[in-house]
Amino acid sequence: MKQGTSKLLKIGQLARKYDVLPSTIHFYTSCGLLPAHSRTQGGYRLYHEAVAIKRLEAIRQLQEKKRLSIEEIKKIFKRSKI
Repeated sequence: MKQGTSKLLKIGQLARKYDVLPSTIHFYTSCGLLPAHSRTQGGYRLYHEAVAIKRLEAIRQLQEKKRLSIEEIKKIFKRSKI
């Protein structure tokens, strides 16, 4: 389940590691803020740990400290390499 140096995590694993609800991960994925890397044969989404954590940290910072909306964050992500 590893690729290179980045571990692949299912939604529940990522949610526990970053201390959010799985529904939060689903929401960010459906909004396009947190794209899944791939899916398992059973259909579970897999996320690169390092990439997902970086994006989740950026989302949290932008929402809490800058008070930006999801749409504003999407624009920032499109312009940057986050």
